[in-house]
Amino acid sequence: MFRHILRSLTGGPVTEAAPAPSDPALAELADKLQKAAKARLGRSLSIREVDAGSCNGCELEIHALNNPIYDLERFGIRFVASPRHADVLLVTGPVTKNMREALYRTWDATPDPKWVIACGDCAIGGGVFKDSYACVGPVEEVVPVDLRIPGCPPRPAELLAGLLALLETSAAT
Repeated sequence: MFRHILRSLTGGPVTEAAPAPSDPALAELADKLQKAAKARLGRSLSIREVDAGSCNGCELEIHALNNPIYDLERFGIRFVASPRHADVLLVTGPVTKNMREALYRTWDATPDPKWVIACGDCAIGGGVFKDSYACVGPVEEVVPVDLRIPGCPPRPAELLAGLLALLETSAAT
């Protein structure tokens, strides 16, 4: 027991290093996302995150978008509390039987133009919860999905790239 305590005190952190706060590639990606939102919507992008039954791994990465490293708000992109103020529904996890109606009502309350993003492997295909008695299935079995961002969980930079791709492909159609 004491060996484990000593090793944890002298070994240093076991997590990966954080990206540099002034990463130019990240700033460029977020800037492109802001410009695409202004061009497509004429204003900033508003996101409503919906946990349809996930393990919360995806939520941790989504919350990282608001930390000092990524700081999504500096680009005008924000998370909103009400689906009535949202442009994008960012759905995580497989849809559980208890969340099916809530997800559909949230989608129905979101004004047009609206987009739905299935975030993570569980939202796309069920992930580790596939074929569970408590799950309806992936998000697209309940509401139409416009974009799928794979990963278990997807990293914040991948989420930003997905949002940018959504806005750029929507503007082209």
